[in-house]
Amino acid sequence: MSRAYIAFGANLGDPAAAFTRAQARLDELPGTRVIAHSALYRSAPVGVIGQPDYINAVIAVDTTLAPRPLLDALLAIEHDCGRTRDFPLAPRTMDLDLLLHGDAVIDEPGLQVPHPRMHERAFVLRPLAEIDPAASIPGRGRVAALLPAVAAQVIERITPSPTDRT
Repeated sequence: MSRAYIAFGANLGDPAAAFTRAQARLDELPGTRVIAHSALYRSAPVGVIGQPDYINAVIAVDTTLAPRPLLDALLAIEHDCGRTRDFPLAPRTMDLDLLLHGDAVIDEPGLQVPHPRMHERAFVLRPLAEIDPAASIPGRGRVAALLPAVAAQVIERITPSPTDRT
């Protein structure tokens, strides 16, 4: 069993409903159980203009799936939920990125773990730190230590964390 972290993003349709669908579909994967998720965050698209803001979150799963089969399952979930890949950085109904899979370091065609740019993105680091403050990115260090480098990136928390008390 390995702990894996998956980034969720969407900027078309109903992102909150897509987030709920993504979690349900992940929970249905063989040998996989969703164990935590962050709050939802709003962020501007990176690298493009004229698109709606993204809704982002991070989901933690415990899984017996190896990284490649897990990635294949993420791509199938995206496709089943209406994701199209019309052009690079196109708006999307659902984007699921494999961020971390245990302490694996993988650099293969179509599969890089840890995700190669996760340490540069507040919309990944803040939700990840929310659900696992002790998380570490192999070759980069602890997520908490990486947060100051992305502090100037604007993201807005739009839902309470599941761990918040009212």
